Amino acid sequence: MKIIVFGGDGFCGWPCALNLSAKGHEVCIVDNLSRRNIDTELECDSLTPIQPIGKRLEAWKEVSGQTIRFMNINIAEEYHRLLNLLNDYEPDSVIHYAEQRAAPYSMKSSKERRYTVNNNLNATNNILSAIVESERDIHVLHLGTMGVYGYGTVGAVIPEGYLRINIANPDGESSEKEILYPADPGSIYHMTKTQDALFFYFYNKNYGLRITDLHQGIVWGTDTDQTGRDERLINRFDYDGDYGTVLNRFLVESAVGHPLTVYGTGGQTRAFIHIQDSVRCVELAMAHPPKKGDRVHIYNQMTETHRLIDLANKVSELTGATIDFIENPRKEAEKNELKVSNECFLNIGLDPITLKDNLMVEVVDVARRYKNRVDLSKIPPQSQWVPNKETKEKVAAC
Repeated sequence: MKIIVFGGDGFCGWPCALNLSAKGHEVCIVDNLSRRNIDTELECDSLTPIQPIGKRLEAWKEVSGQTIRFMNINIAEEYHRLLNLLNDYEPDSVIHYAEQRAAPYSMKSSKERRYTVNNNLNATNNILSAIVESERDIHVLHLGTMGVYGYGTVGAVIPEGYLRINIANPDGESSEKEILYPADPGSIYHMTKTQDALFFYFYNKNYGLRITDLHQGIVWGTDTDQTGRDERLINRFDYDGDYGTVLNRFLVESAVGHPLTVYGTGGQTRAFIHIQDSVRCVELAMAHPPKKGDRVHIYNQMTETHRLIDLANKVSELTGATIDFIENPRKEAEKNELKVSNECFLNIGLDPITLKDNLMVEVVDVARRYKNRVDLSKIPPQSQWVPNKETKEKVAAC
């Protein structure tokens, strides 16, 4: 198959592109390298040393014999370059990772809120609109988030995208209908993902586009079979308060002797998935595309749920790290329950990787190898969901 990976230089996009190339697909990465620019903006690099994209691709050709094409296109702004690429390259599938992915970053200030909305929504709409204009039958796979559902406790299992409801009629009878599961975003980033779902619903209904939306849990781990083949291929590893996912952050903190930073009570429950399963799920979803006329396929791309305090205790037992409870920068409940269905992926062949001590030790080993690159000042949360007076004054002074 011919595949375009939008955002293929990123944390999930890079290992996905390598995996598909290793499986014999013809892959083209499209990325404007914005995540690297945000590293410069935040003055915080990946824990792991990331090579320039050109050296990454040279290394992949050297170790695999496969060539991955690269195009530097800002798909949120350069619509006609995007359209020309679809017409020239003629992909069978496109995988959409090209969105600003961090909830904390999206909540830093009005600048980051507006950037996240402009980038994410325009990128999604441009991909869909360009496919319509190209008149090509291209399967769209999108990496969404479990966060579109919110983290309130409803007592029921969250289904995969759709909810069957009964609507009371004036005559006392009721009508049954299936709707998109009600959205409940907890950040500007999550809000853009809920809007993505509406884009997909509309373009599928109106133009018949074949779309798969993957609602992913929090990713942990760093390397896959492909990224581990050469240090020049190593995946990025974010540990900072803006981009570091919680379990990876705990493991880095334990490796450098920093207390594990638990926000609030730690009673928040989240869905998780290992990076290797994230890559595998995309491959499985691509191999099982919607048929023409099908509604949007929505899969919950997660393998297990954990309370954050339970994860912190597990890491503490494994490494001897202490735990530090700090004020929660997010506006959310102190605790919640989370029950999630992931039957779709289990039914098409996913054999989940669950949280194991040996896998966590692998991540700690990576953190220890590169601990000289850790900037401890970047670990505390940098964004407040409800800015205090001091934060407002700093923003006003900029």
